[in-house]
Amino acid sequence: MIKINGAPHGPGSVSVIDLFTGAVVATWDVPFGGSPDMGNLNAAGTELWLSGRFDSEVYVFDTVNGGLAARIPVGDGPHGLAVWPQPGRFSLGHTGNMR
Repeated sequence: MIKINGAPHGPGSVSVIDLFTGAVVATWDVPFGGSPDMGNLNAAGTELWLSGRFDSEVYVFDTVNGGLAARIPVGDGPHGLAVWPQPGRFSLGHTGNMR
């Protein structure tokens, strides 16, 4: 059996990738550690919201400066966020897949 888990407050970070070259162009650290997982951008593209799967929190990154704008306590095991509003009429669930 495969068990997927992680230790709380690990050395969490987000890698920003240039989609044309595939190169990592920036790394945004989660101060004091964290476990950034799945999430979504807001409609303006100015905030990246990520679940903190092993830390029971949600992270909001400022996409302009790469800084952590907010750390929001939530219940156990948040996994995937749908951020609204997004283009599309129907949500297919999970990380805001739209149709």
